[in-house]
Amino acid sequence: MLENNIDPLAINRGTIIAPAGCGKTYQIADALTRHSGRKPILVLTHTNAGVVALRGRFDRAGVTKEAYRLSTIDGWTMRLISTFPTRSAHAPNLLQLSNPKWDYPNIRNAAINLLKSGHVSDILAASYARLIVDEYQDCSIRQHTIVALLAQTLPTCVLGDPMQAIFGFGVDKLAKWNEDVCSYFPPVGELNKPWRWINANAAPLGEWLLAIRDKLIRCEAIDIREAPAAVRWIELDGIDDHQKCLIAARVRSPDGIGHVLIIGDSICPASQQLFASQTPGAVTVEAVDLRELVTFAKTFDPAQTNAINCLVNFAQTVMTNVGASELMQRIQSITRGTARKPPTNVEKIALIFVQEQSYQAAANLLVEISRESNVRVFRPTVLKACTEAMRLCHKTTSGLSFCDAVIQIREKYRLIGRPLPRRAVGSTLLLKGLEAEVVVVLNASALDARNLYVAMTRGSRALTICSQSPILNPQK
Repeated sequence: MLENNIDPLAINRGTIIAPAGCGKTYQIADALTRHSGRKPILVLTHTNAGVVALRGRFDRAGVTKEAYRLSTIDGWTMRLISTFPTRSAHAPNLLQLSNPKWDYPNIRNAAINLLKSGHVSDILAASYARLIVDEYQDCSIRQHTIVALLAQTLPTCVLGDPMQAIFGFGVDKLAKWNEDVCSYFPPVGELNKPWRWINANAAPLGEWLLAIRDKLIRCEAIDIREAPAAVRWIELDGIDDHQKCLIAARVRSPDGIGHVLIIGDSICPASQQLFASQTPGAVTVEAVDLRELVTFAKTFDPAQTNAINCLVNFAQTVMTNVGASELMQRIQSITRGTARKPPTNVEKIALIFVQEQSYQAAANLLVEISRESNVRVFRPTVLKACTEAMRLCHKTTSGLSFCDAVIQIREKYRLIGRPLPRRAVGSTLLLKGLEAEVVVVLNASALDARNLYVAMTRGSRALTICSQSPILNPQK
């Protein structure tokens, strides 16, 4: 039965207000299940993580692949202008995203100009039955303009929650919920039942979180001591706080097999990576632009004198127990003929790299290091993208650079999304749209009201909050 009798398929142009965990994804999946038209419904959201979450929910609901086309807004926009490069008149290198801060707004501008021209309206109408946009509170002004232009051709329903608007977009500001969104897509209803927690047999937690949402909207303080038993508070009193957070991050799901999300410092990826490296089984959720890998790809050359040193140091940023300095010393002593012990498999592959100076040999070395019994990969996305790009530029006959290969792999990942690790470390920005059985918020006192709400609502069965005080008074 439809929640609140709100049917996305009956909305020609409107907004469904959807607090976290109140059945928004079910509404979309149910609509796709009931859709029987010849043309698919276009479903757009903001992040690759959101795409993965939606696709998983659609699969579990038995939605046929023919019923929908799913993408991020920017991913779909990039495909649109790349399909009509002359009419969109974008710069040829714009889609390489070498400067994401400026490239994304210009990609959106190109799409806006193309849609405004009306040249593709008939194609859109022939391609899709209607449009559904998830997480609409995260739309920038330009993205909102794109959706509004699409709504002139396609029946459009947008779903979102202004309390989950945490993306900043830099030069491309968020659309204002009341002034921009609701004025063009009038509200048609609000979801108000915490299904995520009801379905997980944790209804008291869900009801408390809905009450928390109302308090945060009114800028009222939250007392964690009033929370239900599923919420645990870890006091950070300045004594061994890092160790306390590490212990908290090792919490297990109540059933022992569920997923755990660990939400760290949003503005310090290095801090997230440190927690992932020090927490058994944890891996990082990477930003979609893979900025650090792109930077490495721009500077790494296997033919350079210090290439082996650069490669081993890079390995140390994505794996534990690499022992970069010890490995370099061994390579030097083996090369000089002064080593007493025979070379290990890793050292043999390292020597091959020194001799061949090729990207293929570099990839082989990274993979061999990752296979060591005492080594754990805590940034698997970066490692996999790096080795794939190295092999891609090695195989190509067109002179593809390592950096261009990384960008190609990055865009492939952008389209296919990434599965949720069993124990993931990231920021609210990276983990938004995901859900797990357990969530650990490492420093709740540092989060503003919206980021705190997003962080606390990711977990369906248990929540751990680390903070200086049990009373949280986040700012707007």
